[in-house]
Amino acid sequence: MTALHTPFALKLGAFVALSDMELNLLNQLHNRRRTFPARRDMIYEGQVERSAYILASGWVCSYKLLPGGTRQIVDFQIPGDFLGLRSVLFRTADHNIEPITRVKASEVHVQDLLETFNSAPRLAAAVLWAASRDEAMVVEHLVDIGRRDAKQRMAHFLLELGARLKLVGLASNDGYSCPLTQYLLADALGLSAVHVNRVLRELREDGFVTFQLGRVIFDDFDGLVAFCEFDRNYLDHDGPLMK
Repeated sequence: MTALHTPFALKLGAFVALSDMELNLLNQLHNRRRTFPARRDMIYEGQVERSAYILASGWVCSYKLLPGGTRQIVDFQIPGDFLGLRSVLFRTADHNIEPITRVKASEVHVQDLLETFNSAPRLAAAVLWAASRDEAMVVEHLVDIGRRDAKQRMAHFLLELGARLKLVGLASNDGYSCPLTQYLLADALGLSAVHVNRVLRELREDGFVTFQLGRVIFDDFDGLVAFCEFDRNYLDHDGPLMK
């Protein structure tokens, strides 16, 4: 895969029209490629001075452990996402990151990142955009849990995932491959696994979306968007702002 078509470049390219020099710098960030098995944390809460990672393939989740031992999944990360960037900048990891599938990721040291930003300020702006977009998604997730009912919450979440995956060439309005189990969805959406099963069945029976055998299929994409009032403007995917 050329630098232009890596998930990370495709994602940043939604904000910046990348030059050959910037693509070359992005390519250099992938020099330390590592592989991680599923279900073994890559980053632990409380770790200090750790590297960040750029996810090349596979899915991971970021989560917090509560004192009673329960888990709250904060978000899922997909190819093209930065992992642990805030932990590097803050020097201490404030959450855990666990691969859901076997993943490949590029390890990025903070000095490499600072040197890249110094050489190409537009890349720094693009990464800031990506971080701001991630913050906007967290706000939407709070709205999901606080104000949307379970069916709308699930519909909105599946559409958001689709929009994120489409940006890096891994989805269309027809659907996408998805390794998430009903237990993972339950942890992320504040529902029980039984409730998740019921909601997915109801959305399928309504003719909106089918999630079976590791694939999300949008049976009525426009209808699903209308049902949960999905407004993708917070994802800011309408083309580069910087030429």
